[in-house]
This record gives sequence, structure tokens and C-alpha cells, in this order.
Amino acid sequence: MPLTPPAWLLLWLSLLLSSVCAALKTAAQASASTGALNVLLIIVDDLRPSLGCYGDKIVRSPNIDQLAAHSLLFQNAFAQQAVCAPSRVSFLTGRRPDTTRLYDFNSYWRAHSGNFSTIPQYFKENGYVTVSVGKVFHPGISSNYSDDSPYSWSFLPYHPSSEKYENTKTCRGQDGELHANLLCPVDVKDVPEGTLPDIQSTEEAIRLLEKMKTLSSPFFLAIGYHKPHIPFRYPKEFQKLYPLENITLAPDPQVPGGLPPVAYNPWMDIRQREDMKALNISVPYGPIPVDFQQKIRQSYFASVSYLDTQVGHLLGALDDLGLANRTIIAFMSDHGWSLGEHGEWAKYSNFDVTTRVPLMFYVPGKTAPLPEAGQKLFPYRDPFDPASEWMAPGRQSWDLVELMSLFPTLAGLAGLQVPPRCPIPSFHIELCREGQSLLNHFRFHDWEEDPHLHGNPHESVAYSQYPRPADSPQWNSDKPSLKDIKIMGYSIRTIDYRYTVWVGFNPDEFLANFTDIHAGELYFVDSDPLQDHNVYNDSQHREFLQSLIP
Repeated sequence: MPLTPPAWLLLWLSLLLSSVCAALKTAAQASASTGALNVLLIIVDDLRPSLGCYGDKIVRSPNIDQLAAHSLLFQNAFAQQAVCAPSRVSFLTGRRPDTTRLYDFNSYWRAHSGNFSTIPQYFKENGYVTVSVGKVFHPGISSNYSDDSPYSWSFLPYHPSSEKYENTKTCRGQDGELHANLLCPVDVKDVPEGTLPDIQSTEEAIRLLEKMKTLSSPFFLAIGYHKPHIPFRYPKEFQKLYPLENITLAPDPQVPGGLPPVAYNPWMDIRQREDMKALNISVPYGPIPVDFQQKIRQSYFASVSYLDTQVGHLLGALDDLGLANRTIIAFMSDHGWSLGEHGEWAKYSNFDVTTRVPLMFYVPGKTAPLPEAGQKLFPYRDPFDPASEWMAPGRQSWDLVELMSLFPTLAGLAGLQVPPRCPIPSFHIELCREGQSLLNHFRFHDWEEDPHLHGNPHESVAYSQYPRPADSPQWNSDKPSLKDIKIMGYSIRTIDYRYTVWVGFNPDEFLANFTDIHAGELYFVDSDPLQDHNVYNDSQHREFLQSLIP
């Protein structure tokens, strides 16, 4: 007769088995984490590709150029909307603005459209310690006044204390008084707290790197730099890199004759600065006096070089801590900025100059060989040192790519499962992505392979969009609230052309009416790289336009 084990023994064996399974699972996770790559995501505000690594002959950016020399650099990366909050929510969730339904600054996507997962949230749920420094999400309503905490971050995000002075009267004018100016080179020791936000963010990020180096879990550190966002408030010594006599105007400083009024943005935000108000510039088209145009461009370039030093200090610390050989670095901007092109001085448009952005990825052992013992990949390079020679980018891709690709690409590079493609519609799906993975660009055969990669640019396409409240420029054309949006400009960029159609839009139903066409733009890139000659209404291109309509 078989013996039946007592109930207490069965319970004990069951508990023992459960504890063994849990221990094995923990050990497996720890083992996986040990080999996992960290992620450093650097997001810059309003940075167009005015960098040495993108062929700019004026701007001194030796530290970012050095990063590019060890990275895969995308020459044709585009934002999905050229304004801060919509762009950041788009690429951090991997969804288009028409899915997040954020076109302004005034709603939180989890409450307004869907409970969409974010990049840091996905890494956090996969065992990473996730940390935010500076401007990663746009602050305010669009990130629930919390930078999407606690969903996205393991700890409360850090914001520099000196940030609150950015738009206050801290700019010393020629009259000796303090002003809230657009152009604001400062003596750092004289400003409140004796520091600037991006300096504080770098210091905090380095402190966190030192702390997280000892963790058993991998980390995901996102740092958002403010400059070159307006006002151009930066250490005044950086002006010396750009003597005014060397500063040229934009190659196309006039408003193009064939530009539809709906496509123009009147750059209202810079008009609110005291030094701009003093110029009494007419609305909406200006123009700004030539000498002041030069000063704006000078201060933008100086702000970029100041930013470059902060990136240099951060990457130097990563190197010194021995983390460069096990940390993926992604460097990007949320959108570009017009420096007088088309007579515009802001973002808020669909032109290349506002939608095209820097995008590069450093992946240890993939985009560059692993550093040998004692070798420094990212030693700090001083932009004031003439010996800081220009460094050519490492590998480059000329394919057109979208910032929405950041989510699946970072996940795949880190060895995580790439989220699935979103169905249409996807408002009910928490984890999916609308962006295409860029992982195929990282499949290198050998180090001597042609560094200009990859695929067929003629098959790639990037989409962007921008809302308007009216057919002609007005006070809120740059940043219309959702309720005021009457027109949406949808833009397609291929290697050959940019095609934009401005159509009626219903903000209550989030619907575009493509039978209600208000205006159109068509630019052929080869013959018109600056996008100054709109041929949308030319009869010879009617057949081409008809071929674009499904």
C-alpha cells in the first residue's frame, strides 16, 4: 500500500521549490544585468546640425565631433514636430503627434490619448535604474508636472536650481542695467547662484555616474541640455570664438516669394525680449536689422560651443570612471532652429532647417573598437585650443530617419526585446512603436568597410507636421493651443523632395480633412537645397503631385 506524504511535508516541499525558483530567477536576472550595457541619452534643446561633424565650417564643437568619430551618425534625421513638448513626447513614446494628440503644451498623453509606455519606463521595467537630469520631458502639463514620474524614473528627476533665472533680468546691457534680453552673454560669477543650468546638470550627471558605477543593475541616464534654446544666456568668453566680422547672414535671409502665408511663422517669442522690443520690428515679416542678425547668429554659435564643453566634461567623466566600454551613448536634439533662413528666427515650421536634427549613436565594440586598458575615447577637448583639430565622423548613414526610431533602436542596441509595431489605431495599446528600428544600420562586416552607410536613401522617407490657427501669420501662429488649431501642415521629406500640404483640421475630433486644401509646398532638393522656390503651383509639376496622392 503506497504511503501518502503528510500535508505539512507537501507544503514544505512546495515552499522550498518556490524559493529555489525565485533564487534561480534572481540569479539569472543578476547575470543578465551584469552583461547589460548602460545607456546615456543626451538630448539638446533647439540644436540644428550646426556642428563640425555635420560639415559646419564655423562652429567649434570638438567634443561632440569626437563623439561622432566613434559613432554612427545619421545625416538625415528629422523631428516629427518642430516644437519642444510635442517632439519630446513623440520620440520618448515612439508615436506620432497624431497619436499622442499633443500639438501644444497643454495636455498629458496618458490622460488625453492613451497610457503609452516611454523609453525610460521600458528600460525601468527591464531592470534598469532610470534617472533624469535637466530637460528631458518638457516640464509642465505635458509631462504631468512630474516629468512622467513615477512611470519613467526610478528617482525624482533633477532640475537645476538656477533654471528659474533663465528668463529674468540677468543680462547686463550697454546701459549697465540688467535686462531680460534675447542676447545674454554673462559673467558666470555675477549671475544668481554663480552658475548656469547646463553647468549644474553636468555636475549632477557626473555625480550620478559616480554613484551608479557601483550598482549591480545597469543604468539609463537621460540628460537634457537647455542651450542653445533662447535666451542665449551663456558664458561671455564664448563670444571670442566668433568675431562679428566673421559672421555671415543666412544664405537666404528673405521671405521666399512663393511661400504660402500659412507656412510662415512670425517668431513671436523672440519679439518679447527687451533687446528685440527696442528694435521696433514690424509684425509679422520684419526684417531684423542686419547687424542684429549677425549678433543673433553669433550668440547661437557661442551657445553651441558652450554646450559642447558640457558634453565634453560629461563624456570625459564617463571615460575616467571606466564606463565608456559598457555604455551606449545616444546624442540628439528635439528639433532645429531657423537663423534667418526664409526670414524666420525660430522653430515652428516644416522646413529642413527646423526639422532636421543631429542624431548619433556610440555602441561599444560596434561603432568603434572597445578601448584598450588605459585608453581614453573621450578626453576633454578645449574649443579655445587651436590644437583641437577637427575630427571626421566615424560611420555615417544618409538614409532619412525619424526621431520616433529612437525607442526601438535603443531597446535593440541594449539587448532588450524591440517593442512590436503599433496597429492602427493604437490608442488602447500601452507598449508598441510607430517608429522604424534602425538596428540594420549597425550590422557592420569589418572595420575597413566603407563608413558611408547604408541601404538605399531613395527608399526612405520622414514625416513631420505643424499646426496653424489661421491662413495668415498672427500672434499665436507659432504655438497655437489645441482649441485654436484650424489647419495642419503635413510634410513628407524624401531624398529628392519636400512636399507639404496644409489642410483643414478639427481639434475636437483630431481629424484632418485632406479634401480641404489651404495651400501646398513642393521643393526639389537637388536644385533647391534651401527650399526657397516653391513649385507647388507650377503646371509642369501637376502630374508629379497627382502621383503623390493615394
